[in-house]
Amino acid sequence: MSGSDEEKLNASDAILVQAYAKTRKSLIARLDNWEDQRTWDEFYQTYWKLIYAVATKAGLRSDEAFDCVQETILSIAKQSKKKLYDPELGSFKTWLMNMTRWRINDQFRKRKKDSAMMIGEWENDRKTAVIDRVEDPNGDVLSRLWNMEWKKNIADAALSRVKAQVSPKQYQIFDCYVIKQWDAKRVQDQLSVSMAQVYLAKHRVGAILKRELAKLEEDDDVE
Repeated sequence: MSGSDEEKLNASDAILVQAYAKTRKSLIARLDNWEDQRTWDEFYQTYWKLIYAVATKAGLRSDEAFDCVQETILSIAKQSKKKLYDPELGSFKTWLMNMTRWRINDQFRKRKKDSAMMIGEWENDRKTAVIDRVEDPNGDVLSRLWNMEWKKNIADAALSRVKAQVSPKQYQIFDCYVIKQWDAKRVQDQLSVSMAQVYLAKHRVGAILKRELAKLEEDDDVE
């Protein structure tokens, strides 16, 4: 990657971080005193990337996707207050997908030419507009996208929670040995740790990760 490409990537990341912080602050402010704002803040941090990723891949611009994130979670907060979500009617995963689908559609409707918006790689012979395919209950474009992003988001969210429970050194060892799959000797030499530390980090951090994944996957669909 060239220097200019790296600078562009860093600038893009910085814009994303700023937009995330602004959206989060606005959302929390709009929650008023509904239930526990700390709980909703944790919910936001867990699911915003999932909603954002699906929204952008469905064809929304970055600013529209962040509006979609905020409106989706705000809608969920309102429904939660009224207890409109019934676990017996389906999984939380599917319910959240539908809530996101509706907010994506709202953003497309705000565009004057939303019906003309297309995603080339998803074009079919009828050249169905993105919004039509997102809304089509018989189509599974959004469902496939959601399932793919859901799995990635669950893994990222679990790792984020793990980081808060272990030391930076232990996480670094685990990251190199388990996630990056370095051999134990390389981890030992590169990080200046003992072999006992490598195996301890593997088992301790691995156990915490397994627990956090289990918590997050409780709402997943049963295959």
